[in-house]
Amino acid sequence: MRVQAFMFYGCAVFFLASDIVYWLWSKDWTGTTALALAIGLAGLIGFYIHFTVRRLEKANGGPLYEDDPDGEIADAAGELGFFSPHSWWPLFLALSAATVTLGMVFGWWLVILGVAATLLTSVGLVFEYYRGHFSH
Repeated sequence: MRVQAFMFYGCAVFFLASDIVYWLWSKDWTGTTALALAIGLAGLIGFYIHFTVRRLEKANGGPLYEDDPDGEIADAAGELGFFSPHSWWPLFLALSAATVTLGMVFGWWLVILGVAATLLTSVGLVFEYYRGHFSH
């Protein structure tokens, strides 16, 4: 994963060079600001990945299998995590967020309704596997 961190750092450097050239040639505040935000976002993601890799390497006691030049495909075998096989909560959460967005167009009462629905569906999504047939 260290390679991915340096890829995002490289994107941040590229966006920085593009931002400087764009500002010098166009004098446009909108595009310059958008590129500056892209620099920040690429740097933020690169820093997060870099920080996470260091923490995982410390917990693992050495380099991760994807960073090992002598690593084999079988080194990545095993459980990667838990992923929900079927859940309706992401759909309801997206509809709630869309309600908030539409509320900004049509009226604040709809924003309040959408925020309440977003909070409820977020709780439903987070606590989906804590009770009932699928409890752990």
